[in-house]
Amino acid sequence: MKLPLLLFLLLFSSTIVHSQVIISLIFGDKLNSDKIEFGLDGGVNWSDLNGLPDSKPLTGFNLGFYFDFKLKNPAWMVNTGVIVKSPMGAGDLPVYSLNNAPLDSSFVGGSVDRKIRYFNVPVLMKYQFKNNFFAKAGIQLGLRAKGFDEFTNKVKDNDDLQYKLKTKDEYHPLDAGLAFGIGYRLMKGNGMNIGMQYYLGLVDVVIDDASPNQYNRSLYLTAGIPIGKKKAAAKAQQQ
Repeated sequence: MKLPLLLFLLLFSSTIVHSQVIISLIFGDKLNSDKIEFGLDGGVNWSDLNGLPDSKPLTGFNLGFYFDFKLKNPAWMVNTGVIVKSPMGAGDLPVYSLNNAPLDSSFVGGSVDRKIRYFNVPVLMKYQFKNNFFAKAGIQLGLRAKGFDEFTNKVKDNDDLQYKLKTKDEYHPLDAGLAFGIGYRLMKGNGMNIGMQYYLGLVDVVIDDASPNQYNRSLYLTAGIPIGKKKAAAKAQQQ
């Protein structure tokens, strides 16, 4: 029963963005065992596009679910899942022409945030030390979902004037790179995971070969909460 549920969640993650929490609460105890831990994680991340001049880190929020598959040595595990909401891009770029005179004049003196949305799947080897700290490293694959440039300018009374330009087709649909992180497990190794993870993209995200190569970079601060672990453990003791 566990394997079909795992495959379903991993392969069709893009369809469960709005129902993720409900699914987690329903199936959390079914996805947990003495060899598998399932949970939700999320937090804040700072992203940038390496190779894009005059940019600053872009702050966003991430949300996803994770699995820890324990190996024969219980200190080692495979850490994977899906970061369903995973904003990347770069912030505070110079304004460029939209080939529209009224819009161009409206955003003089403003800035542009370049936002690219991905469904990211990390596949990492994770080692938990006896003091409940852990380290992990591996690869991360990304599927581009959305892309847009958000123009912003201050107007009277400190209101923001905004305009979104869709740019999804300017970026490759797939991304890939290396990911590594560290963290700490609360409650003597049985509670919430508090971690920091860095993603180093290795794929030029821009389709246009005439432009400079640009690579995703992102630093994540996350908290992971096991779902249904206690309930699963109680069921196991009853059997």
